[in-house]
Amino acid sequence: MSKAQKIISAFLSLLIVICLVILGYMLYSDKQDTDRQQELVASVSPEPLPESSAASDADTVTESVDPSANNSSDAEQDTSSSPPEEELPKVENPYRDAYLANPDMHAWLQIPGTVIDYPVMWTPEDENKYLYLDFEGRDNKNGSLLLDTDSCLSPLTTNLIIHGHNMKSGAMFGNLTDYEKPDYYQKHKNIILYTPECQRNYEVIAVFRSQVYKKSDQVFKFYKFFQADSQEEFDDFYNNIKNLSLYDTGVTASYGDRFLTLSTCVYHVKNGRFVVVAKEVEPGDSYLPVRNSES
Repeated sequence: MSKAQKIISAFLSLLIVICLVILGYMLYSDKQDTDRQQELVASVSPEPLPESSAASDADTVTESVDPSANNSSDAEQDTSSSPPEEELPKVENPYRDAYLANPDMHAWLQIPGTVIDYPVMWTPEDENKYLYLDFEGRDNKNGSLLLDTDSCLSPLTTNLIIHGHNMKSGAMFGNLTDYEKPDYYQKHKNIILYTPECQRNYEVIAVFRSQVYKKSDQVFKFYKFFQADSQEEFDDFYNNIKNLSLYDTGVTASYGDRFLTLSTCVYHVKNGRFVVVAKEVEPGDSYLPVRNSES
C-alpha cells in the first residue's frame, strides 16, 4: 500500500471514531435529559391521598359549594334550640266589679299620689249624660270624668280626651292645674288608664292653657285631634302641644305614638281650658275578659 493510501485510511478511521464518540455523547445527553424530566414531573405531582383523607376533603368541598344545605341544617338547629315564645298570662282586671256594675264605664283613670282616681264614663249617644251624675247615676255637681265622644278604646284612637270639672274642693280635675308647677310635674309625671283589655301607662309630655274657640277661628284646637292617619296630622298636633307647653318635659314622641289628653275648665279667658297631654309608654298587665260573653 502506498503512503498516500495509508494516510487516507488512517484519516477515515479517525473520522469514524470521532463520529462514534459524538453519537455516544448525544445518546448519553438525551438519556440525562429524560431522567431530569421524570424527576421534575415527580417533584410537582401530588401524592395520592389516603382513602379516608380523600373522603374528608370531598365532604369539605361539598359543604363549601352547597351553602343552602348547611344553612338549612343550622336553621333546624336554631329552631330546635330556641324555645317558642310564650304569651304572657292574663290577670283579673282590678276594676272588674266596677265594669260589671255600670256598663257606661269604659276605663278607670289614676294619677298616683293625687286624688285623681275615678271611673271614666263614655256615652256616645249622649256625651253629657254624666256631666252632673255620679257613677251610680245620682245627681252630683261634681259629675263624672267623661271620655270624649270622638275618642275610642276599641279600636284605639291616636288620642283619648277625658274631660272633668275643675272643682274648688279638689275633686275630679280640681287639682289638675297643679301641673303648672314643674316640681309638681316631676312628682306626678305618670298616669295610668285601666281599660277592659289592659293597663295603659302614660308619661306627661306637655302642659298648657288653651280655650274653646269659635268654629271660624283658624287656630290650633287641641280638642279636635283624635286620629292621626298621616305624618302631617301627627306632626301638627305634636308640634303645637310642644310649643304651647309651659315648660319642657324632655319627653318626645314620633309618628305612631298615642296620647292621653286631660282637659278641665279655667278662667284666664272665656271658655278657657287647662290641658295635660301624656304619651303612652310600655303597657302593663293584660286582662281576662270582664264579662263572660266577651271570652
